[in-house]
Amino acid sequence: MKFKSFSRQVLTPITLAALLSVANTPLMAQTAALPDPASTTVQALGWMQGFPPPPDKQITFDNPVGNVFPRIRWTFSHIRELVPTANVWRGTGAPSPLRAAPVNLDGVRLKVMGTGEELTFAQSLERNYTDGIVVLHKGRVVYEKYFGALTPERPHLAMSVTKSFVGTLAAMLAEEGTLKPDAPVTQYLPEMKDTAYGDAAVRQVMDMTIGVKYSENYADPKAEVWDYARAGGMVPQGRDYAGPKSFDLFLQGLQKEGEHGQAFAYKTANAEVLAWLVRRASGKSLAQLMSERIWSRIGAEQDAYFMVDRIGTESGGGGLNTALRDLARFGEMMRNQGRYNGQQVLPKAVVEDIQRGADKAQFAKAGYTTLPGWSYRNMWWVSHNDHGAYMARGIHGQAVYIDPKAQMVIARYASHPIAANGANDPISLPAYQAVADALMKK
Repeated sequence: MKFKSFSRQVLTPITLAALLSVANTPLMAQTAALPDPASTTVQALGWMQGFPPPPDKQITFDNPVGNVFPRIRWTFSHIRELVPTANVWRGTGAPSPLRAAPVNLDGVRLKVMGTGEELTFAQSLERNYTDGIVVLHKGRVVYEKYFGALTPERPHLAMSVTKSFVGTLAAMLAEEGTLKPDAPVTQYLPEMKDTAYGDAAVRQVMDMTIGVKYSENYADPKAEVWDYARAGGMVPQGRDYAGPKSFDLFLQGLQKEGEHGQAFAYKTANAEVLAWLVRRASGKSLAQLMSERIWSRIGAEQDAYFMVDRIGTESGGGGLNTALRDLARFGEMMRNQGRYNGQQVLPKAVVEDIQRGADKAQFAKAGYTTLPGWSYRNMWWVSHNDHGAYMARGIHGQAVYIDPKAQMVIARYASHPIAANGANDPISLPAYQAVADALMKK
């Protein structure tokens, strides 16, 4: 199948919204509308090349299309150059070893979900606009490739993979008794008593079963997700902006819609509330807590960092940036029941709780057609398949895929033109399964 070429076309926000709107259409219709991956790379289009780059090739925060495809193919690997950040220190120790045992996986074949089209693993990476991928099998690097603007040492925006880190930290605090899942949110955050969260429990926030008026529809310019992004300084606020100018002020304006504990509803506001709960319960910033509890203990090669709002509050919903190899280390630690780098980084009970998942019937109400039989626990996506696979997921194709039965971890960064993962799941999920099957045979 040929892709329509957008190699010299600038995609406006209106064009982007049109692309996003096809996220739930059949895959054959989607691919016909997508830009050609090869002709939209940073190298092909010349974004930010030269000293200085030509004016029409510059990407700056105040440019209203700076976060629009194909510019995101550069932006996602250069966030720190555009917005303020908080550092996650890797500590003083040496990086933990990632030994290589290369396996040629390029020719592994898969069938696209819903269409039956056959692709190779290598083709799947291009079709899903992959920026970089690391595959671990039994803790060894069997496959590692980088594309576009991403390089091994450079952090990439993790988007909502961030939520799984926050959920893991929250679960750690819960296991220790520092954060009580059955407690009301207002026990820790009295500021939220007049909001949608005024009668919610911490557990309902951790599993996203909150009834709150908040739309995650990226194709709708009036959706609350854009108000959230403006409040946190993730997108330009505009000269006449009069809304909230920090995450906490935005959260204090959210009102209830529906009942809590009835259905899974994926809403980034819940992750920001959970991040606030984690800070309040621990008395530490996300960056400090993550450094102390995870990043410095897994032997990360690079510091990570969070995007922050104007008062220095980290985005717990989508602001984490990490190097890809370090993301793979985190996934391997999870696969090993919390043990990594010669120590028990997480309590084993935390990982086991995530793996068990949550209520599949509540999850089904959200209508994710590419994720039948899944559930959501502690901000992780749990497949309940016969391999016991579970994931951290972020828009535009970010992923940590953990397959305990295959002893496999896949860490993947991408810059897909469509935000919603329903656009890349039909290729990505069969690709991960095909690689797992191939590695088990070897």
